[in-house]
Amino acid sequence: MATGKQSPLSGQTVLVTGGARRLGRAVALRLAEAGADVIVHCLSSAVEAEAVAGEIRALGRQAWVEQADLEDAAQAEALFDCARRAAGKVDILVNSAAIFPQGRLAELAAAELERNLRVNALAPLVLGRALARSGGGCIVNLLDSRMTDYDAEHVAYHLSKRMLHDLTRMMALEFAPRVRVNAVAPGLILPPLGADDGYLERLKTSNPLQSYGSPADVAEAVLFLARGGFITGQVIFVDGGRHMRGAVYG
Repeated sequence: MATGKQSPLSGQTVLVTGGARRLGRAVALRLAEAGADVIVHCLSSAVEAEAVAGEIRALGRQAWVEQADLEDAAQAEALFDCARRAAGKVDILVNSAAIFPQGRLAELAAAELERNLRVNALAPLVLGRALARSGGGCIVNLLDSRMTDYDAEHVAYHLSKRMLHDLTRMMALEFAPRVRVNAVAPGLILPPLGADDGYLERLKTSNPLQSYGSPADVAEAVLFLARGGFITGQVIFVDGGRHMRGAVYG
């Protein structure tokens, strides 16, 4: 375990939703390396979540696993309460859990839009309010760099991430000064489930840096915001500059 200046989150407890896999896993492990104890949330990936918790404990930190279906607001509320009972407190909330279904506007069903909004936007709000009521801390939401453009193949997801962007700024105002609220917007980082790195290679010229990032890049941005005591209401794009294409002036 790192010590001294190498442990910027020493004494802090973090709840990472969707912490069992992909970006959530990378964030959970990086914050543990920075000295935090971590509550790893999952829905159905209990085996993977326990494996992440084991890696965190191997770093000399404490770890817990909590399961909840974030489509249900009551379960989201209960998740925070369970996390606090298990760990004693929650100082930092990272809203990483999300669903990413395909679907275009012409076929968009109300139920599908509602499901995306519940998981990708309402659950972070419910958890954020719970953190604010508990006394304060820090929230980092994971967005998507394509929210500044238009993802026509994932319309319900796209709309939910745009809502979470607005909620990030609203929570930053409403919960200040006791809570800081920021976000990270990843771009070309991981291929979708079922695809390989060839997906990233094919699309890497879509951003100014003509490359793709890694989960570690996203985790470092989350760590920066978790540490930044005078930063709130901000979004860090980890996307090789993709969000500026066609939007140089905003």
